[in-house]
Amino acid sequence: MRMGVLLSGTGRTLDNFHEQIAAGAMQGEIVVVVSNVADALGLEKARKYGYPAVHAKGNAAINEVLAEHGVELVLLAGYLKLYEPPSHLARSVLNIHPSLIPMFCGAGFYGMRVHRAVFDRGLKVSGCTVHFANEVYDEGPIVVQKCVSIVDCATADEVAARVFEAECEAYPEAINLVHERGVDAFWP
Repeated sequence: MRMGVLLSGTGRTLDNFHEQIAAGAMQGEIVVVVSNVADALGLEKARKYGYPAVHAKGNAAINEVLAEHGVELVLLAGYLKLYEPPSHLARSVLNIHPSLIPMFCGAGFYGMRVHRAVFDRGLKVSGCTVHFANEVYDEGPIVVQKCVSIVDCATADEVAARVFEAECEAYPEAINLVHERGVDAFWP
């Protein structure tokens, strides 16, 4: 599948995708990287890896870029806006969330906000969820979840590091499942 990556920040997840594809551990081809932030480090990394890297603000501009590159699967990788795809991609947008959905998700729950909430609540486990995105934050069908013990984590930063390790496994695993089974296999 031809994949487009949407990001807003440093591109850590893009780094993982690039490494996994290079190692033959993740299927698909990244054909474009788009950011809503003009100076996002992720765009610089995309250029270094040889991917077309585009700054585009708003869903219409993003969708135009994705269409120009023939994207079949959209990968949200730290994209901090609610993305609205065109109708032909409505069921083809994957996202990763840094908790075990349905806990600590929805509008306003992203990144360190999630890890702080998990840590402050005193949970013994956390994890990540790869799911298809729809018009409501964190409500689309779940593809993969990974659970990690955080019983020995002394800070929210340690929780974040442990969960990111799981994300680096879960997201490529989910992408491979989508490639093998097709998008429709995950939707009711």
